Amino acid sequence: MMPETFLDQLIYVVIIVLKIVAVLVPLILAVAYYTYAERKVIGYMQNRVGPNRVGFKGLLQPFADVVKLLFKEEFSPFRANRL
Repeated sequence: MMPETFLDQLIYVVIIVLKIVAVLVPLILAVAYYTYAERKVIGYMQNRVGPNRVGFKGLLQPFADVVKLLFKEEFSPFRANRL
């Protein structure tokens, strides 16, 4: 049953968005820290230090990786043929 007034519809949409965020945020954090754990294990197996340079014992490394990926730029020459 759909809400009838504008305010009811707005509240309905906000609740749906909050539910989506409540599912996605833990999922994204879990993937980030599984990647962190994988890098630590691979670093140990290869006798390297691993990702422990950012934050306390490297716990901020997944966020540093996200920032790095977001700020990477793709450069192409002016008037280049993209094909």
